[in-house]
Amino acid sequence: MTGLVPFNRKDVDLFDTGFGNVYNMLDDFFGGRSLPGRSLAFDTFKVDVQEDEKNYIVEADMPGIKKEEVEISFDRGRLSISVKREEKVEEEKKNYIHKERKVSSMCRSLYLENASGDDIKAKLDDGVLKIEVAKKEKSEAEKRIEIE
Repeated sequence: MTGLVPFNRKDVDLFDTGFGNVYNMLDDFFGGRSLPGRSLAFDTFKVDVQEDEKNYIVEADMPGIKKEEVEISFDRGRLSISVKREEKVEEEKKNYIHKERKVSSMCRSLYLENASGDDIKAKLDDGVLKIEVAKKEKSEAEKRIEIE
């Protein structure tokens, strides 16, 4: 969705203020990918969800992430994937000391209807986290209840 063209980019400018495309230039500058600012489109990891008869299969792209940095939890149908990463660089050379710290965290939560929390398997391989969540066994469609 980040590649969509906003409605104000039409050839006809209904609100011509004499500034031409200044507003569009400002939108491009502050909304573009060239600035190192925070953007939800680039700060979270991508997640794909597939479903078959017995399982939900969740795949999350996590290049460069170690399994120690990932936490997965399941609570009442909600699968949460969290990543917390801390990077520290400390250099000491002749007349200066250089220290940098960077802490970042991301979290995605997915609601999986009729998922069972009993059988969940997760594996991180080549930058892709694959999670298999078993579905609950289907009960009979209709159950008659006797009145006492």
